[in-house]
Amino acid sequence: MRIPLAALVLLAIAAPVPAADPPKVPTLFIVGDSTVKNGTKGQQGWGDPLVGLFDPEKVKVQNHAIGGRSSRTFVTEGRWDKVLAAGEAGDFVLIQMGHNDGGPLDDAARARGTLRGTGEETREIDNPITRKKEVVHTYGWYLRKYVADAKARGMTPILLSPVPRCPREKVEAGAVEKNPYVGWAAEVAAAEKVPFVHLNKLVMAKYAGLTPAEVKEKYFSAADNTHTGPAGAELNAACVAEGLRGLADCPLKDALRPEKK
Repeated sequence: MRIPLAALVLLAIAAPVPAADPPKVPTLFIVGDSTVKNGTKGQQGWGDPLVGLFDPEKVKVQNHAIGGRSSRTFVTEGRWDKVLAAGEAGDFVLIQMGHNDGGPLDDAARARGTLRGTGEETREIDNPITRKKEVVHTYGWYLRKYVADAKARGMTPILLSPVPRCPREKVEAGAVEKNPYVGWAAEVAAAEKVPFVHLNKLVMAKYAGLTPAEVKEKYFSAADNTHTGPAGAELNAACVAEGLRGLADCPLKDALRPEKK
């Protein structure tokens, strides 16, 4: 039996229109150590409060940081490969490493250190944890690897200098922590021509005029002088956002929520 043309037209009009797929938003991946993500009671890293500073309709934020890792072990444990596998062209990645890079290369407990500097020096070790030989590179070499791998994936890498530990002296305006990894991170970013957030300088500026005891009480956990409490994590996250807003040619800043007045 033939269905009249008019009936077909009515059926077509009444048929539900498929819902349009929501516009795809880029993903922001965060790579770092326990100063960025921390599950210890009384401690918090800046990566978690940073999520709330972004508009979820403009960017998705995934915090892949994990405590105890160095620029080397985040790679050798396969964690960086997982970020790359999940990343796509147009995504972003924030990279803050350095707090754990100064340790021994081959101690039996952690074996996470890197060679100092930004050069191409290497040292072959017998890794007591993996029980395999491993070629260890400099801190700068690992940062360059993150940058090159992210770019090859079509992602935008953004390097950050490590956040400061609790200062030992009253902080003067314009001070930067005396930490070689701070300078090395800046050096790599400049050489590779990638966006750089001088997080150490931005955070130290917030400490200006405070005594170490005041900084400790307000921003750090009671356990040590490296890990921040919730207030310190929020301050550091706000400084990350401040640094992103100051970047000239990085569209990630457009995904930040408006600053609270």
